[in-house]
Amino acid sequence: MILAESILFLITLGLYFVAMLLYFLYAAVRKPALHRAAVWTQIAAFVIHSAAIVLRGILMARLPMANQYEFATAFAWALAAVSLFFIKRFRFPVLGAFASPVTLLLAVYAGLQKLNELKVIEQSGVDSIKNLMPALRSSWLGIHVSTVIIAYGAFGVSFVLSILFLVRDRMKANGFWDAHIPKKEKLDVISYRCVSFGMMFLTVTIGIGGIWAENAWGSYWSWDPKETWALVTWVIYLVYLHLRIKKGWNGRAAALFGAVGFVCVLFTYIGVNTLLPGLHSYK
Repeated sequence: MILAESILFLITLGLYFVAMLLYFLYAAVRKPALHRAAVWTQIAAFVIHSAAIVLRGILMARLPMANQYEFATAFAWALAAVSLFFIKRFRFPVLGAFASPVTLLLAVYAGLQKLNELKVIEQSGVDSIKNLMPALRSSWLGIHVSTVIIAYGAFGVSFVLSILFLVRDRMKANGFWDAHIPKKEKLDVISYRCVSFGMMFLTVTIGIGGIWAENAWGSYWSWDPKETWALVTWVIYLVYLHLRIKKGWNGRAAALFGAVGFVCVLFTYIGVNTLLPGLHSYK
Protein backbone atom coordinates (compact mmCIF):
# COMPACT_ATOMS: atom_id res chain seq x y z
CA MET A 1 0.00 0.00 0.00
CA ILE A 2 2.89 2.39 0.63
CA LEU A 3 3.84 1.93 -3.03
CA ALA A 4 0.29 2.70 -4.18
CA GLU A 5 0.19 5.84 -2.03
CA SER A 6 3.58 6.93 -3.40
CA ILE A 7 2.40 6.39 -6.99
CA LEU A 8 -0.76 8.43 -6.37
CA PHE A 9 1.34 11.25 -4.92
CA LEU A 10 3.72 11.11 -7.90
CA ILE A 11 0.75 11.38 -10.29
CA THR A 12 -0.54 14.31 -8.23
CA LEU A 13 2.81 16.05 -8.49
CA GLY A 14 2.83 15.61 -12.26
CA LEU A 15 -0.72 16.92 -12.64
CA TYR A 16 0.01 20.01 -10.52
CA PHE A 17 2.96 20.69 -12.82
CA VAL A 18 0.80 20.28 -15.94
CA ALA A 19 -1.90 22.51 -14.43
CA MET A 20 0.69 25.21 -13.77
CA LEU A 21 1.94 25.05 -17.37
CA LEU A 22 -1.64 25.29 -18.67
CA TYR A 23 -2.35 28.31 -16.45
CA PHE A 24 0.82 29.97 -17.78
CA LEU A 25 -0.17 29.20 -21.37
CA TYR A 26 -3.63 30.61 -20.73
CA ALA A 27 -2.12 33.85 -19.39
CA ALA A 28 0.17 34.05 -22.44
CA VAL A 29 -2.12 32.85 -25.25
CA ARG A 30 -5.44 33.89 -23.64
CA LYS A 31 -7.50 31.01 -24.99
CA PRO A 32 -10.49 30.06 -22.77
CA ALA A 33 -9.99 26.38 -23.65
CA LEU A 34 -6.59 26.48 -21.94
CA HIS A 35 -8.15 27.86 -18.78
CA ARG A 36 -10.77 25.12 -18.72
CA ALA A 37 -8.07 22.51 -19.26
CA ALA A 38 -5.97 24.02 -16.45
CA VAL A 39 -8.86 24.05 -13.98
CA TRP A 40 -9.92 20.49 -14.79
CA THR A 41 -6.31 19.32 -14.52
CA GLN A 42 -6.02 20.96 -11.12
CA ILE A 43 -9.32 19.39 -10.07
CA ALA A 44 -8.04 15.97 -11.21
CA ALA A 45 -4.81 16.55 -9.26
CA PHE A 46 -6.81 17.57 -6.20
CA VAL A 47 -9.02 14.46 -6.37
CA ILE A 48 -6.04 12.10 -6.76
CA HIS A 49 -4.22 14.03 -4.03
CA SER A 50 -7.22 13.52 -1.75
CA ALA A 51 -7.20 9.78 -2.55
CA ALA A 52 -3.49 9.61 -1.70
CA ILE A 53 -4.10 11.29 1.67
CA VAL A 54 -7.02 8.96 2.46
CA LEU A 55 -4.94 5.92 1.47
CA ARG A 56 -2.14 7.22 3.66
CA GLY A 57 -4.51 7.39 6.62
CA ILE A 58 -5.67 3.82 6.00
CA LEU A 59 -2.08 2.62 5.70
CA MET A 60 -0.97 4.39 8.88
CA ALA A 61 -4.20 3.49 10.76
CA ARG A 62 -4.28 7.08 12.05
CA LEU A 63 -4.77 10.63 10.85
CA PRO A 64 -2.02 11.31 8.27
CA MET A 65 -0.86 14.56 9.85
CA ALA A 66 2.02 13.59 12.10
CA ASN A 67 5.30 14.13 10.24
CA GLN A 68 6.98 16.43 7.73
CA TYR A 69 5.76 14.64 4.63
CA GLU A 70 2.19 14.32 5.87
CA PHE A 71 1.92 17.95 6.86
CA ALA A 72 3.60 19.20 3.68
CA THR A 73 1.29 17.22 1.40
CA ALA A 74 -1.74 18.39 3.41
CA PHE A 75 -0.49 22.00 3.17
CA ALA A 76 -0.25 21.73 -0.63
CA TRP A 77 -3.69 20.06 -0.71
CA ALA A 78 -5.24 22.90 1.31
CA LEU A 79 -3.72 25.59 -0.92
CA ALA A 80 -5.00 23.79 -4.03
CA ALA A 81 -8.47 23.59 -2.48
CA VAL A 82 -8.60 27.24 -1.41
CA SER A 83 -7.25 28.51 -4.74
CA LEU A 84 -9.84 26.45 -6.66
CA PHE A 85 -12.56 27.89 -4.44
CA PHE A 86 -11.50 31.47 -5.13
CA ILE A 87 -11.07 30.83 -8.86
CA LYS A 88 -14.68 29.61 -9.00
CA ARG A 89 -16.22 31.87 -6.35
CA PHE A 90 -14.83 35.14 -7.68
CA ARG A 91 -14.57 34.13 -11.37
CA PHE A 92 -10.88 34.78 -11.20
CA PRO A 93 -9.21 32.49 -13.79
CA VAL A 94 -5.79 34.18 -13.82
CA LEU A 95 -5.37 33.45 -10.08
CA GLY A 96 -4.30 29.94 -11.04
CA ALA A 97 -1.22 31.26 -12.85
CA PHE A 98 -0.05 32.82 -9.58
CA ALA A 99 -1.29 30.24 -7.06
CA SER A 100 -0.27 27.06 -8.91
CA PRO A 101 3.52 27.67 -8.59
CA VAL A 102 3.14 28.03 -4.81
CA THR A 103 1.07 24.83 -4.66
CA LEU A 104 3.64 23.01 -6.81
CA LEU A 105 6.56 24.20 -4.67
CA LEU A 106 4.85 22.90 -1.53
CA ALA A 107 4.11 19.61 -3.28
CA VAL A 108 7.75 19.33 -4.40
CA TYR A 109 8.85 19.94 -0.81
CA ALA A 110 6.48 17.16 0.25
CA GLY A 111 8.02 14.95 -2.43
CA LEU A 112 11.49 15.52 -0.99
CA GLN A 113 10.18 14.51 2.43
CA LYS A 114 8.61 11.44 0.80
CA LEU A 115 12.00 10.41 -0.61
CA ASN A 116 13.57 10.71 2.85
CA GLU A 117 10.71 8.66 4.27
CA LEU A 118 11.14 5.90 1.69
CA LYS A 119 14.83 5.66 2.64
CA VAL A 120 13.85 5.27 6.30
CA ILE A 121 11.30 2.58 5.39
CA GLU A 122 13.92 0.73 3.35
CA GLN A 123 16.28 0.72 6.31
CA SER A 124 13.89 0.22 9.25
CA GLY A 125 10.52 -0.90 7.87
CA VAL A 126 7.14 0.82 7.66
CA ASP A 127 6.60 0.60 11.43
CA SER A 128 9.31 3.24 11.85
CA ILE A 129 6.91 5.87 10.45
CA LYS A 130 3.65 4.19 11.38
CA ASN A 131 4.22 4.24 15.13
CA LEU A 132 3.93 7.70 16.67
CA MET A 133 5.88 9.06 19.60
CA PRO A 134 3.79 9.39 22.80
CA ALA A 135 3.31 13.16 22.47
CA LEU A 136 1.50 12.68 19.14
CA ARG A 137 -0.85 9.97 20.34
CA SER A 138 -3.58 12.42 21.18
CA SER A 139 -7.08 13.22 20.02
CA TRP A 140 -5.93 16.85 19.72
CA LEU A 141 -3.68 15.97 16.77
CA GLY A 142 -6.40 16.03 14.12
CA ILE A 143 -7.98 19.29 15.28
CA HIS A 144 -4.67 21.08 15.84
CA VAL A 145 -3.15 20.15 12.48
CA SER A 146 -6.39 20.56 10.51
CA THR A 147 -6.92 24.12 11.73
CA VAL A 148 -3.34 25.16 11.00
CA ILE A 149 -3.54 23.67 7.49
CA ILE A 150 -6.71 25.67 6.78
CA ALA A 151 -5.08 28.81 8.19
CA TYR A 152 -1.93 28.37 6.13
CA GLY A 153 -3.97 27.69 2.98
CA ALA A 154 -5.90 30.93 3.47
CA PHE A 155 -2.71 32.88 4.15
CA GLY A 156 -1.19 31.36 1.01
CA VAL A 157 -4.04 32.69 -1.16
CA SER A 158 -3.78 36.06 0.58
CA PHE A 159 -0.07 36.10 -0.32
CA VAL A 160 -0.84 35.41 -3.98
CA LEU A 161 -3.47 38.18 -4.00
CA SER A 162 -1.03 40.58 -2.34
CA ILE A 163 1.56 39.89 -5.04
CA LEU A 164 -1.09 40.42 -7.70
CA PHE A 165 -2.03 43.73 -6.06
CA LEU A 166 1.60 44.85 -6.08
CA VAL A 167 2.15 44.02 -9.77
CA ARG A 168 -1.31 45.06 -11.01
CA ASP A 169 -0.21 48.57 -12.03
CA ARG A 170 2.82 47.20 -13.87
CA MET A 171 0.64 45.19 -16.24
CA LYS A 172 -0.06 46.85 -19.55
CA ALA A 173 -3.64 47.97 -19.86
CA ASN A 174 -5.54 45.70 -22.20
CA GLY A 175 -8.91 44.02 -22.37
CA PHE A 176 -7.64 40.61 -21.25
CA TRP A 177 -6.02 41.68 -17.97
CA ASP A 178 -8.79 44.14 -17.17
CA ALA A 179 -11.39 41.42 -17.73
CA HIS A 180 -9.63 38.60 -15.88
CA ILE A 181 -7.84 40.28 -12.99
CA PRO A 182 -10.02 42.17 -10.49
CA LYS A 183 -9.35 45.80 -9.81
CA LYS A 184 -6.89 46.56 -7.02
CA GLU A 185 -9.70 47.48 -4.65
CA LYS A 186 -11.27 44.03 -5.06
CA LEU A 187 -7.92 42.26 -4.71
CA ASP A 188 -7.39 44.19 -1.49
CA VAL A 189 -10.79 43.18 -0.10
CA ILE A 190 -10.46 39.50 -1.04
CA SER A 191 -6.97 39.36 0.49
CA TYR A 192 -8.33 40.90 3.69
CA ARG A 193 -11.08 38.27 3.84
CA CYS A 194 -8.49 35.52 3.40
CA VAL A 195 -6.40 36.91 6.25
CA SER A 196 -9.47 37.20 8.49
CA PHE A 197 -10.46 33.60 7.72
CA GLY A 198 -6.94 32.31 8.26
CA MET A 199 -6.48 34.30 11.45
CA MET A 200 -9.58 32.73 12.97
CA PHE A 201 -8.18 29.24 12.41
CA LEU A 202 -4.63 30.16 13.47
CA THR A 203 -6.03 31.49 16.76
CA VAL A 204 -7.84 28.19 17.32
CA THR A 205 -4.62 26.33 16.42
CA ILE A 206 -2.56 28.17 19.02
CA GLY A 207 -5.23 27.78 21.70
CA ILE A 208 -5.62 24.04 21.11
CA GLY A 209 -1.84 23.70 20.90
CA GLY A 210 -1.52 25.17 24.38
CA ILE A 211 -4.02 22.71 25.84
CA TRP A 212 -2.32 19.80 24.09
CA ALA A 213 1.13 20.99 25.21
CA GLU A 214 0.00 21.04 28.83
CA ASN A 215 -1.25 17.46 28.51
CA ALA A 216 1.89 16.25 26.71
CA TRP A 217 4.69 18.27 28.30
CA GLY A 218 3.15 19.74 31.46
CA SER A 219 3.25 23.36 30.28
CA TYR A 220 0.87 25.47 28.20
CA TRP A 221 3.77 27.40 26.65
CA SER A 222 7.47 26.51 26.46
CA TRP A 223 8.82 29.14 24.04
CA ASP A 224 9.73 26.32 21.71
CA PRO A 225 10.91 27.73 18.32
CA LYS A 226 7.74 26.51 16.58
CA GLU A 227 5.53 28.07 19.27
CA THR A 228 7.49 31.31 19.18
CA TRP A 229 7.32 31.71 15.41
CA ALA A 230 3.66 30.74 15.33
CA LEU A 231 3.11 33.58 17.81
CA VAL A 232 5.20 35.95 15.65
CA THR A 233 3.05 35.05 12.64
CA TRP A 234 -0.13 35.53 14.66
CA VAL A 235 1.03 38.96 15.90
CA ILE A 236 1.91 40.09 12.36
CA TYR A 237 -1.54 39.22 11.06
CA LEU A 238 -3.15 40.67 14.19
CA VAL A 239 -1.38 43.99 13.55
CA TYR A 240 -2.56 43.81 9.93
CA LEU A 241 -6.18 43.34 11.01
CA HIS A 242 -5.94 46.03 13.71
CA LEU A 243 -4.56 48.61 11.29
CA ARG A 244 -7.14 47.60 8.72
CA ILE A 245 -10.16 47.75 11.02
CA LYS A 246 -9.21 50.61 13.33
CA LYS A 247 -7.12 52.79 11.03
CA GLY A 248 -8.71 52.03 7.68
CA TRP A 249 -5.36 50.76 6.43
CA ASN A 250 -5.36 49.28 2.92
CA GLY A 251 -3.59 49.44 -0.40
CA ARG A 252 0.09 48.87 -1.06
CA ALA A 253 1.18 48.91 2.58
CA ALA A 254 -1.42 46.28 3.49
CA ALA A 255 -0.35 44.11 0.53
CA LEU A 256 3.29 44.28 1.61
CA PHE A 257 2.27 43.40 5.16
CA GLY A 258 0.27 40.42 3.88
CA ALA A 259 3.20 39.18 1.81
CA VAL A 260 5.58 39.42 4.77
CA GLY A 261 3.08 37.52 6.89
CA PHE A 262 3.20 34.52 4.54
CA VAL A 263 7.01 34.60 4.52
CA CYS A 264 6.73 34.15 8.30
CA VAL A 265 4.29 31.28 7.73
CA LEU A 266 6.83 29.53 5.50
CA PHE A 267 9.62 30.12 7.99
CA THR A 268 7.45 28.84 10.84
CA TYR A 269 6.82 25.66 8.91
CA ILE A 270 9.99 24.98 6.87
CA GLY A 271 12.65 27.24 8.36
CA VAL A 272 12.04 26.35 11.99
CA ASN A 273 11.98 22.62 11.22
CA THR A 274 15.26 22.93 9.31
CA LEU A 275 17.21 25.47 11.35
CA LEU A 276 15.68 25.57 14.83
CA PRO A 277 14.80 22.05 16.01
CA GLY A 278 12.81 21.76 19.21
CA LEU A 279 9.85 19.98 20.77
CA HIS A 280 7.94 20.19 17.48
CA SER A 281 10.66 18.57 15.36
CA TYR A 282 8.98 15.51 13.90
CA LYS A 283 10.57 13.84 10.88
